[in-house]
Amino acid sequence: MKIGATFPTTEIGDDPAIIRDWIQTAEGLGYDYVLTYDHVLGAEHAGREPKLTGPYTEEHPFHEPFVLYAWMAGITQRIELCTGIIILPQRQTALVAKQAAELAILSGDRVRLGLGTGWSPIEYEALGVPYERRGKRLDEQVEVLRALWTEELVDFDGEYHRIDRANLLPRPKQPIPLWFGAMSKVAVERAARVGDGLIFAAPPAMLKNMVGRARDGLEANGRDASAFGLETNVDFGQGEAVWSDSLAEWAELGGTHLSLRAMNTGNDRMGLGTHDYGGPRGYIDALETFMKAVR
Repeated sequence: MKIGATFPTTEIGDDPAIIRDWIQTAEGLGYDYVLTYDHVLGAEHAGREPKLTGPYTEEHPFHEPFVLYAWMAGITQRIELCTGIIILPQRQTALVAKQAAELAILSGDRVRLGLGTGWSPIEYEALGVPYERRGKRLDEQVEVLRALWTEELVDFDGEYHRIDRANLLPRPKQPIPLWFGAMSKVAVERAARVGDGLIFAAPPAMLKNMVGRARDGLEANGRDASAFGLETNVDFGQGEAVWSDSLAEWAELGGTHLSLRAMNTGNDRMGLGTHDYGGPRGYIDALETFMKAVR
């Protein structure tokens, strides 16, 4: 099983030296990959109807994944860079294809794109994209991404995209894996149909049905389940006993990736407690504590 680390984007701060030390420590300790979240804008939750459902507000800072990973790629050599997830429907597809291709080329094919639809209509509106039918838009975006990464000349006429005999250069040397963030039936079915893996955000004990649904979907689509990835995370504050149990449970379910989530943002919504990291360096120390325990 591959072991990853979730970048504590809302809590670690913006000191480049701290961020450098975090990613280089993760690589030095043998973490297989790093995963980071995506929000372009935060929004105030008060006075909204319908209410905003996500855990992040205007008070939570986010480092932009493509820029962050371009910088991290230049100061690392081996560790995989995964988005968990990029809110793809609110972004321009051809631009994402270009950014991801460039990152893959410059990092030596260390990119894995996790994709999802997000939850904030405020963010979509600010970026000039309708919130409605975002799932359908995402489906078409996957087709466009793969066409731009592989075809010498793209002529695409869809519901949301028109590409008139154009291409993307340079193209990545190998396919960029597309995984999907999922806690819904629709998202799991999408991943089983066109994805390379699933990224969950729940303990393994809660994912048995989701994993079973994914395997059923893979079989129905004539796809090889052994080539399909399954990822979830474990919270640092729960302690070593829970880490070990989660690792064993996830392995038993056929999980392929498990990431450490050392941050407090959103823990109250998941019924988790908080951990005192004692400042930015505490997130770096957590990397060592966790890796020693699980390896």
